[in-house]
Amino acid sequence: MKTLRLILGDQLNASHSWYKEKSSDVTYLLMEMRQETDYVQHHIQKVLGFFAAMRAFAEALRAAGHQVIYIKLDDKKNKQGLEENIQAVFEEGDFIHFEYQLPDEYRLDQQLKSIGEILPNVSAIDTEHFLTHRSFLADFFNGKKTYLMESFYRAMRKEYDILMNDKEPEGGKWNYDKENRNSIPKEDLLQEQPLFVNDLTELAKMLEEQGIQTIGSVEGKHYIWPINRKQARQVLQHFVQVLLPKFGLYQDAMHTDDPFLYHARLSFALNTKMLHPLEVIQAVEKAYYENPALNTLPQVEGFIRQILGWREYMRGVYWAKMPDYATLNFFGHERKLPAYFWTGDTQMNCIKHAVDQSLQHAYAHHIQRLMVTGNFLLLAGIDPAEVDAWYLGIYIDAIEWVEITNTRGMSQFADGGIVGTKPYVSSANYIDKMSNYCSGCKYDKKKKYGKDACPFNSLYWHFYDRNEDKLAKNPRIGMMYRTWEKMQPEEKQKILRQAEEYLSNIETL
Repeated sequence: MKTLRLILGDQLNASHSWYKEKSSDVTYLLMEMRQETDYVQHHIQKVLGFFAAMRAFAEALRAAGHQVIYIKLDDKKNKQGLEENIQAVFEEGDFIHFEYQLPDEYRLDQQLKSIGEILPNVSAIDTEHFLTHRSFLADFFNGKKTYLMESFYRAMRKEYDILMNDKEPEGGKWNYDKENRNSIPKEDLLQEQPLFVNDLTELAKMLEEQGIQTIGSVEGKHYIWPINRKQARQVLQHFVQVLLPKFGLYQDAMHTDDPFLYHARLSFALNTKMLHPLEVIQAVEKAYYENPALNTLPQVEGFIRQILGWREYMRGVYWAKMPDYATLNFFGHERKLPAYFWTGDTQMNCIKHAVDQSLQHAYAHHIQRLMVTGNFLLLAGIDPAEVDAWYLGIYIDAIEWVEITNTRGMSQFADGGIVGTKPYVSSANYIDKMSNYCSGCKYDKKKKYGKDACPFNSLYWHFYDRNEDKLAKNPRIGMMYRTWEKMQPEEKQKILRQAEEYLSNIETL
């Protein structure tokens, strides 16, 4: 039976069972489409990375003896939409059967379900990538209002026998997060050179000729992200051999002189499925058992928790709560995203550095996203839909299933506590503790109000004051309200007036 099989841009899993056998009756279809470049404005490095990885994957399939149809963005036959292209290829090739791997985004899932109304003999198969099925988390927390990640993470450790000593966690503790909150001294900065460079000059030229609107920048001859499995494996090996020994120690640190620090930068390779999560987890676990003195348990557990726990957990939340999750706005925030989030043109040094780095590299690590940009956007009351669009567009690893649960959930608390047990907000004190961003800033990190007082300080208390009806009973932040209540009324008014002034002039901060 002549079969057409679809491969999406984030389904580049070379070990999928589809590819174990070759058949002249099976053809694989990959497509570059305006539908995907235009639904949000993406970073140019993100578009380049996906298209380059797709092209490399198609070539690898051909080299292995598979039949492949690859539709480039500038192909005259490209109808630029998923259903339209599939239908045209299906009919032109006289195919009998259409197969696809279950997509990870709700919008694509709905589109592909509609294919069954257009084509005969449609079937779907799992991507064979994640360690849980779509509905696992919803079943695991059946009847619960909130989904506690820690209990899920412990269950996953047991299920896959990761860092376990019989039925007990290795070292006697499940979680070493408290040991992984250190700022980084200058002598430990890496300022690494790229492992490899890819020349994507022609691909970048094609995007420009096609009028694709992107953000950020790139040097086409010096593209540093992996675009095939070999390069992805290089990144993994480098992390295990060079970065892992200090990963946990400095995973929350930030510094103006080093955008990457000891972070693995594996998320793009994982989210496109060039790497399998279990191979990453087991490589790190192996490094621990082979040399526990170098790759200590806090470093290893802190990393594995992000892949085995957080990544799987966020995907589970997505499928448990979509599509309603994408509309949640617990605080009713409506303010527009400030223009400097697209340019970096702000006097707040921490925001400027985090945004500049994101525009330059399509990358920022989790604390920069959560406690700098996300923190400010929550304190300032920015519409979570605008926050979603910015995060989804600017980061190379951002696919909706992982982006929206982290931003609308963890970062903005727009889900009211499904993902996080409290809003993650802070004053300048936390940012100063974990970075050197406050050094040389126009704004004074110690001042709550007055000339050049740090906006984070007054906005922090303004956030708690305006949301007292929603947050005062939260047991994790009761201390903040007790501190606020003890302040003198005049002091409180000065703080709130300062915050109002900043919010009224947010574009000039």
